[in-house]
Amino acid sequence: MSDIRRVAVLGLGTMGSGIAQVAAAAGYEVTALEADRDRIDAGLAALGTFLDGGVERGKITQAERDGTFARIRPVTDVAELAGCDLVVEAVTERAEVKRALFDAVAGVVGQDALIVTNTSALSVTDLAASVARPERFAGLHFFNPAPLMRVVEVVRALQTAPEVIERLAAFVGSLGKDPVVVKDRPGFLVNHLLMPYLNDVVGEYDGDLADAADIDTAIRLGLGHKLGPLELLDLIGLDVHLHATQSAYEATLDPRFAPPPLLRQMVAAGHHGRKNGQGFRIGREDAR
Repeated sequence: MSDIRRVAVLGLGTMGSGIAQVAAAAGYEVTALEADRDRIDAGLAALGTFLDGGVERGKITQAERDGTFARIRPVTDVAELAGCDLVVEAVTERAEVKRALFDAVAGVVGQDALIVTNTSALSVTDLAASVARPERFAGLHFFNPAPLMRVVEVVRALQTAPEVIERLAAFVGSLGKDPVVVKDRPGFLVNHLLMPYLNDVVGEYDGDLADAADIDTAIRLGLGHKLGPLELLDLIGLDVHLHATQSAYEATLDPRFAPPPLLRQMVAAGHHGRKNGQGFRIGREDAR
């Protein structure tokens, strides 16, 4: 059972709104911080649409939907986070933005409040170094969409105290999700293994091993995956994968993470996957 009672979520974008929903659905009082009212309205609208879809599909009741929504309190003033036991940051993947926000938050919440980042590409250890009492800092990496994906990586920075990891794992469990404790490595666990695999697939596709549809069919049926690797890249976003692999390569100089040339070319051409209708399996059938 988690000893955390009040949760703050920084950012109501795709990940932040999903994390806020998950915490509120589990019964936590959630304070959601955004930069302005327009972003609050956009985040709440997306959250409401997701919840309404759950009601329509019979996954949740109208009462559960309304209760979840009511437990989320949107604010634009960081001072409103006072009294929160856990702060989950889910803003843009720019270290300087995150550090400035952590500094502001640390001046408001109590000394014992846990502060975590949902980053998928930045070093949790580096971010912890900018936080007062870094032993209370860690990573909680939710996967998209947060309400549906069960696994959450609990990322241990070099500075993180062991009891903080235990508290965070208990919190994740209280959300009905499965915590996996990992070291602070580029990509953590899942993406650390996934990025080289996807890079290899793009390289083999570029080398005419097979066409995009056949590669995806072979992996889905041969390995039992729900999505083929090129379909997955379109879903993730080619630009997102390029940024993640480039960051991992720069941090490690491991050639497995070096973005393949075709990936760079496609992103430069504006092919970002599902988000703009151009990718490996959408738009032009053969993007080469």
